[in-house]
Amino acid sequence: MNIEEFRDYTLSLDGVTEKMPFGKAASPYDRGLLVFSVADKWFALVNVDQFDFCTLKSRPDDTGQLRARYDIDIRPGWHMNKKHWISVTLNSSVPDSEIRRLVRASYDIVVASLTPRERKQFFPEK
Repeated sequence: MNIEEFRDYTLSLDGVTEKMPFGKAASPYDRGLLVFSVADKWFALVNVDQFDFCTLKSRPDDTGQLRARYDIDIRPGWHMNKKHWISVTLNSSVPDSEIRRLVRASYDIVVASLTPRERKQFFPEK
């Protein structure tokens, strides 16, 4: 998987937007972070230049199993709440299909957390 495939898949999810909010960050790595959100709530981050790992929301109950299954390629979320976020090494032992599943699961966590008002605002047809 490359950055364009990752980006295309993530943007194919209903209501997803992207932005690069760290343009003034001191670190070049941070300036290259692309953030995906739904209803203005983040669910995925990835560096567009290095495409080394992505950071995703995860249910705490799933995190332990994922880390045990993929050893060093899934770890606590980089610069995020370690209980609710994971970082997944890209182009590693984690198959692309699993990365897509984890992106979708992260998206679903955020969508499930939306209030009825937010749902109506961001998904008016539903």
